[in-house]
Amino acid sequence: MLRTVLIGCCLGLLCTVHAQLQPPSDFLPHDHGQQFTRHHQVIDYVQHVAQHSEQVQVQQYGSSNEDRPLLLAAISTPANLARLEDIRQNNLRRAGLLKGQVDATLDHAIVWLSFGVHGNEAGATESALAILYRLAQQEEASINEWLEHTIVLLDPCLNPDGYARYVNWYRGVASEKPAPERYTKEHREPWPGGRVNHYLFDLNRDWAWQTQQETQQRLIQFHRWMPHVHVDYHEQFPDNPYYFAPAASPYHAYITEAQEEFQYTIGKNNARYFDRNGWLYFTREVFDLLYPSYGDTYPTFNGAIGMTYEQAGHSIAGRQVIMENTDTLTLQDRIDHHTATALATIEAAADNRNRLVTAFTDYFQRAQQSPIGQYKSFVVSRKNNPQRLSALIELLDRNHIRYQTVRAKQMLRGFSYTAQDRQNITIEEGDLLISAYQPMSVLAQVLFEPAPALEDSLTYDITAWALPYAYGLEAAAFEQKVTGRAGYTLPDTYSNITRIEQPYAYLLPWNEFSDAQFLGALLQAGIKVRTAGGAFSIEGNKQEAGTLVITRADNRKMGRAFHQKVKQLSRDYQQALQAVRTGFSDDGFDLGSGGMSFLPAPAIAILSGEKISANSYGENWHFFEQQLQYPLLHYRTEDLGRIDWAALTTLILPEGQYDFNEKEWAQITAWVEDGGRLIAIGRAISSFPGETPMHIDPVKAAGPKDGSEPDRVQSYGGLSRRQISNSLPGAILKLELDRTHPLTYGLGDHYFSLKTSTAAYELLDNGWNIGYVGASPNPLGFVGSTIKKRLPNTLVVGQRSIGKGDVVYFVDNPLFRGFWQQGKMLFSNALFMP
Repeated sequence: MLRTVLIGCCLGLLCTVHAQLQPPSDFLPHDHGQQFTRHHQVIDYVQHVAQHSEQVQVQQYGSSNEDRPLLLAAISTPANLARLEDIRQNNLRRAGLLKGQVDATLDHAIVWLSFGVHGNEAGATESALAILYRLAQQEEASINEWLEHTIVLLDPCLNPDGYARYVNWYRGVASEKPAPERYTKEHREPWPGGRVNHYLFDLNRDWAWQTQQETQQRLIQFHRWMPHVHVDYHEQFPDNPYYFAPAASPYHAYITEAQEEFQYTIGKNNARYFDRNGWLYFTREVFDLLYPSYGDTYPTFNGAIGMTYEQAGHSIAGRQVIMENTDTLTLQDRIDHHTATALATIEAAADNRNRLVTAFTDYFQRAQQSPIGQYKSFVVSRKNNPQRLSALIELLDRNHIRYQTVRAKQMLRGFSYTAQDRQNITIEEGDLLISAYQPMSVLAQVLFEPAPALEDSLTYDITAWALPYAYGLEAAAFEQKVTGRAGYTLPDTYSNITRIEQPYAYLLPWNEFSDAQFLGALLQAGIKVRTAGGAFSIEGNKQEAGTLVITRADNRKMGRAFHQKVKQLSRDYQQALQAVRTGFSDDGFDLGSGGMSFLPAPAIAILSGEKISANSYGENWHFFEQQLQYPLLHYRTEDLGRIDWAALTTLILPEGQYDFNEKEWAQITAWVEDGGRLIAIGRAISSFPGETPMHIDPVKAAGPKDGSEPDRVQSYGGLSRRQISNSLPGAILKLELDRTHPLTYGLGDHYFSLKTSTAAYELLDNGWNIGYVGASPNPLGFVGSTIKKRLPNTLVVGQRSIGKGDVVYFVDNPLFRGFWQQGKMLFSNALFMP
C-alpha cells in the first residue's frame, strides 16, 4: 500500500498543533549529530517535514521484514509537486517506457539520493535528516533555484532493520559521554552487525537479483521514476578520507561516454565544496563500476549517472573516534560531509539539466535503435524446464526487461552458453527471445553477456554472473537481430490428476527447485515419499533418476485423506503429477524395489556465531524460511554441547571459522558416525582438524616449475598488480559431474559453479567426487594466473561416508547471494536425497 502525505493541504488541528517546520535538533529528543536517532524517530521526523513544508511529499512504498516503514520523499517547488505525476510520466516517455508525446516543458533533472543501505553506516541516515531539512525549509535562495529545475527523491533508510539493530545496540551500551578510544565497547559492534538486513543479506549486492523484500519494493519505485542521477550513500573505515565519483576502473564497457563525463562534472563540483572547507577526499580508486547489482552500477545500467559516496565512519566510529592522525572524527563531521556532497550533486544536476536530460534521452534512443553491446539477441530454448523458464521470466519482469517469442526456426552462428564457444545453433519457433533492441537494452546485455570484458582486473566484486548459467538454461547469444512476436506464454505443465480416483502411486520428475519446495510440503504433511535410484519406465513413460514416488502403500494409514492431501498440495504448488495404476515397471526398478529409496523428513539445524559469515548464515536462513519453506533449527556455536543430537539428522556449517575443542569435534564426529549428515560450506571446510575423518586436503601452492627460487627483487609499486595473480573475485566454471550420484539429480547434463574464493581442495581418495573442475578449465570472468594453475582437477562438490553418516562438501557456496538458481537445486539434493 502506498501512503502519500500531500503538503499543500494542511488541515485543521494538524496545522494548529504543528505550527512550523522544525530542524532535526528541535524536533528530536536529542541534539542532532550528538546522538544516533532511533528508526521510529527518523520516520517521525520525515513525516513532520512532509506535514510542514510545501516542498515535500512523502509516501510509504513498503516495509521491511520486521515491519518498519520504507519511505520516499519527493522534494521540489510547490509548482513542480503539483504536476509531479506529469513530470514522472514525461520522463518515462523519454526512456521509451511509456507511450505518448514528450513535453519539453515538463523536463526536470531527477536526482535520487539513497541513504543507509548498510544499516551500521548510520551517519548516512542521520545525514538524510539534515539534507531533507535544508531542502525543505525554503530559506536558501540557491537551493530554491535548484529545485525550480530539479525533482529530488530521497530515501532516508533503505535498510531499516539493520539500522535499528545497530542504533539500538549502540544506545544500549554507549556511555553518556562518547568514548573516542577505538577499542572501547561502543566501537565493537557484535555479530551479526547492522550492515545487513533481517535475513543478513547485503542489500547493496541485491539490486539486480531482487531476492530481498526491501529491494523488490524499492525497485518498483525506481522503475516508476527512472532517475537521471542516483547517489548511494555509504560509510567506510574511520581513517579513510571521503570518496566520491569519478569511480575507479574497471568501468563496464557498456557505460557511455556521457555517463563517464558526468561523473567528472559532479565530482569536480563536490571537490569545490570540499576544497573550500579543507576536507580530505579521494576519487577514482577502489570503487569500480562492473558488478551490476550495486547501488551505483544498477542505476547506471538503467541510464542514470550512478555513484557511490563513502564517508569515514562505519560502526567503528560511534559518535566520536580518534583517527590515525590523532584528530577526532565526530558524527557531526559525517553529517556535514554527506550534506555537502548531496547539495553539490543537486546543484550540478540543476545547472546541467539540459545536458542531463539530453544524455538520458540519447541513452534510451540508442538502446532501442542501435544497441551498444556485442550481442543483439539472446535466445533461451523452449525445451528448457518450464519452471526454470518461469523463474527467469519473473526476474526479467522485476527488471522491466522485455522479452518476445521467436517467430520461426532458423540456424544462426552464435555463442552457446553450454559449449562456451561459438557454433552453428538452431533456434526454434516458440523459443524465448530477449532482444537488445529495447529500452532496457544495456541491463539485458549486462545480465546475459557470457563474461564482461575487463579493462582492469583490479575489481571489487565477482566478474561473471550470466543468467543462463545461474538458472541452468540452454541458451545462446547472437550478434545479429532476431525477430520475434511480443510476449511469451509458458507451457501449461500442470495437469489435473483426478482422472484416477485412487491410483497406485503418484510420480513427479525431480527437475527444478519448485519440486524441492513440493517435496518439503509433502514431508511436513506427513506424506511418505521415495526417490528413484535410477531411470525406469512405467505405463509407457520414461522417468529419470531422482523421480519422486508417492505410493498408496507407504501412506495406507492415511486412508482417503492421502489422495486428498496429495492432490491439494499438487494444486497449491502447481505440480504436474503422473498418477499410475500399477507398481509394475515396463523397464528398470518396480515401485516396490529397493532401488526406490525412502526419504525420511530431515530434521535440520544450522550453526551461527561470532566467527561465522553473517551473509552465509543469512543465505541459509532466507533459503529455508522464504524459499524452501522448511523448518530449520538455529543453534549458536557456543551451545554445541546442548544440542539434542538424537533428534537431528542434518547439520549445516555455513561459511566461517569453527574453533571447537577436541571434545566438541568428537561430538560432531560421533553424531556423523551414527548416521548424521554434516554439510560444510566454503571456508567451513578448512576448519576440520587433520585428525578428524571430515578433514580433506587443500591443494598446495606450486613453486616455479624449474625448481628455481622465486624472484626476490621486485618493485614495491607493482605489489597490487602482482597480488591479482593470486585473486579470484568471482568467476564461473563448468564442472565435471558424476551424473549417477543423488546430489546431481535434476541438474541436467551440466552444472556451472560460481566460484568466489581461491580455495582449492584435492579430489577425494575415499569419497565421491560429485562435481569437480576438469583438467582444462575455461573460466568465465577473472581468475588470477597463479590460482588458475591450481584449479584443474580440484573438488567443488564432494561426499564422504563416515560410519553410518556422511559429510557433504560445498567448496563453492551454492546459495551465494540467493540468486544462483541452480545452486538451490544442488543444495536441496544435499538436504533431501540419500
